[in-house]
Amino acid sequence: MKAPGQRFLMIYSGVLTAVFVVTVASGFVVSPRTMTLDQLDVQRINLREPDGTLRMVMTSAGKAPGIYIKGKDFPHPMGRKQAGFLFMNAEGTENGGLSFGGEMGPDGVKNSNGHLSFDAYEQDQTMSLGSGQHGKQRTASLQFVDYPDYSLMELMKVFDAAKGMSDEQRNAKLEAFFNERGRPTPRMTLNRGGKDGKDDGVTLTMADTAGHPRIVMKVAADGSPSLEMLDSNGKVVGKMVPTS
Repeated sequence: MKAPGQRFLMIYSGVLTAVFVVTVASGFVVSPRTMTLDQLDVQRINLREPDGTLRMVMTSAGKAPGIYIKGKDFPHPMGRKQAGFLFMNAEGTENGGLSFGGEMGPDGVKNSNGHLSFDAYEQDQTMSLGSGQHGKQRTASLQFVDYPDYSLMELMKVFDAAKGMSDEQRNAKLEAFFNERGRPTPRMTLNRGGKDGKDDGVTLTMADTAGHPRIVMKVAADGSPSLEMLDSNGKVVGKMVPTS
């Protein structure tokens, strides 16, 4: 008959062995490949390719990232302060997004906005659809923009170099960069707006390669239509209005 001490040691050893086997075995359990849920509460979701490349981010305002370029998250010069979606290309570089927000400000002013955009390669938005409200000022627009071929990384380096500068110095540095490397050029804008509760009508503006408006089509608040043709200095050189 074994002594009580020996029996205790054998039982204790057996328990340790069982715990070890269960622990090791659990390490090889494959996590479920699919899952069905009725509801999921999260602050952010990252969608990735099988190789790990980030392709989309769905995020709350508090978890919003900076700018993704080739899978790396860089600080956003202006900061992201809204919830929404970010779309990335096959290289993990941002190439579009959807954002939305709105609130009653501490001053009692109503604010609301939404924005959908698609970007050029390593550049900013070439097409955007937006809607906004600030108090009695309301706008809705569709815009097409030409962008130069350089990477946004070059512009971000300018922002980094301008940290600590005054607004005047920073703006001068940015202007010098744009003069040398090229700047965004709005080419067409469809706009519906109004300030202080007034109706500004609907306007379609088409610009030349330098961004100068050359054709402006408008339906005013009173319903009257017009079409203006302008030179590169903004002077009206032709106009069409109803004859009666």
